[in-house]
Amino acid sequence: MRVHALIPAAGNGSRCGGDAPKQYWPLAGKPVILHSIERLRAALPDADIHVAIAHGDAWYDRWIGAQSGVTVSRCGGMTRGATVHNILDEVIDADDDDWILVHDAVRPCVDPASLVRLVEALDGDPVGGLLGLAAVSTLKRNDGAGRVLRTESREGLWHAQTPQMFRYRILFDALASPAAAQCTDEAQAVEMMGHKPRLVPGSPTNIKITYPEDMLLAAAIIDAQGRSEAPGQLERLPVAIRS
Repeated sequence: MRVHALIPAAGNGSRCGGDAPKQYWPLAGKPVILHSIERLRAALPDADIHVAIAHGDAWYDRWIGAQSGVTVSRCGGMTRGATVHNILDEVIDADDDDWILVHDAVRPCVDPASLVRLVEALDGDPVGGLLGLAAVSTLKRNDGAGRVLRTESREGLWHAQTPQMFRYRILFDALASPAAAQCTDEAQAVEMMGHKPRLVPGSPTNIKITYPEDMLLAAAIIDAQGRSEAPGQLERLPVAIRS
């Protein structure tokens, strides 16, 4: 049984502006997406890593280039789900029970301990699951006019993170559904098929670059991680996972 790691990177980062999509913004000396690639490659040295970029992407070849163990495909779709489905359909050669691990290109700070927890928690799981964090802040519902409609209970609520990891056939079928176009992550598409993905505690440092201000926090996290981990000592994960 194999693990296939996918990084959908076909987005244009329209919420952030700038000359290039946010996955190519410089962070601690290298593009954001390269940090994400290197985190997965260090923790999953024997896994197949696939990066999906837009057909007209003018940045990857120039700023990233060939990377050992990484296959790049210009198969980006109109949505995240379409992009992942395109990789599964056009590029990946997988058995139904193989694991598909999907990670955001713009989550450059994912730590090896979180990856270990995800893989260990899903060992033998028939469906799969995702990293996440239980909601701890008070949640307010907007009334549409910029005022509080009500306070929502945070009991049982989680913030979804990536990686998210599912069996190939389950994820393929979920993303093939027309309803998947409205989903914001793989787990939601799997939920709509009637499955219940497992929630695995992640880390507050596994942030997503959404706005330019997030880059300051990401740089601080990467600096702190670099000082706390000796080079070459990233914990590695087994690629073969028992069914």
